Amino acid sequence: MKNRLKVLRAERDWSQQALADLLEVSRQSVNAIETGKYDPSLPLAFRIADLFALPIEEIFIRN
Repeated sequence: MKNRLKVLRAERDWSQQALADLLEVSRQSVNAIETGKYDPSLPLAFRIADLFALPIEEIFIRN
């Protein structure tokens, strides 16, 4: 699954660690999601969407 997480994070000038802290996950998890190596759980996807105030569909794109 593709996503816009890296772009959204960069727009806010957040590091991977800063985003990880806000989401209460590891920096490695953020990196894995951004690079498409890991798809977040549904609860984590909702937390990401809430944090960016966007619908999940605007962050995560099905291939």
